[in-house]
Amino acid sequence: MQAASRESYATALARLEEYVRGAEPGAIITTGNELLSVADLLRREVRLRRALSDPARAGADRTGLLTGMLSGKVGAETLDLLGVLVAGRWSAPSELLDGAERLGVHALLAGADRAGDLGEVEDELFRFGQVVAADPQLSNTLSDPVAPVAQRAELTGMLLTGKARPVTVRLVEAALAGFGGRSFSTALSRLVELAAERRDRQVAYVTVAAPLTEDEERRLADQLSAIYGRVVAVKLTVDPTILGGASVRVGSDLYDGTILRRLNETRNALAKR
Repeated sequence: MQAASRESYATALARLEEYVRGAEPGAIITTGNELLSVADLLRREVRLRRALSDPARAGADRTGLLTGMLSGKVGAETLDLLGVLVAGRWSAPSELLDGAERLGVHALLAGADRAGDLGEVEDELFRFGQVVAADPQLSNTLSDPVAPVAQRAELTGMLLTGKARPVTVRLVEAALAGFGGRSFSTALSRLVELAAERRDRQVAYVTVAAPLTEDEERRLADQLSAIYGRVVAVKLTVDPTILGGASVRVGSDLYDGTILRRLNETRNALAKR
């Protein structure tokens, strides 16, 4: 987002956090679902997106347009938050869409947090990402931008219903829609990180050749927490093809100490002789 859009989004996010402090978890989650539904509407209706972010129109005019369309169709809190959002200045219509998506996601995470479920939602999102990554056919199906989002969402609903919390299922749908303009797998990872951030944690993606014991995983988390100065949540993937060692990614930092990397480096060095 550009500066003007960031400021507008920050104002709406502050209003959301104010609302969250005094609302019940279920009401917050309902608001999050409604915000994401409006984001889906903005994604489909390009002209509406442009009208609601048009800098030539007064903020009150844009808010009035939104209220006229959605009054009685979404809750009062959702309407208030969207009114704050569209009253701001947006550098591009796409950034208004991005703001609505982000606000909906943050509302869902806040609701799960108030309900005491956020840690589980974070783990469910990560585990589902692992399941998808391990199945090339499923990964290709869910990542296909040509296939309608509703069709792919129906498939994920079948896979997750009864196995994951409703908030998790809705966040997966947001990832299918390309949350933040990302691919499905990247959007899913970003949602895991946002869930961790709300719990004041940083995510470390760790790949090992064989499962770690609980004690080994705890020691690794403690070491990474000491390095980064905050609690680190370890997300572990077992991949025998790396042969040994470990790969650790935290944000943009990558530490690759796998045997496979060392073998590849040796092979490349020998090939140059």
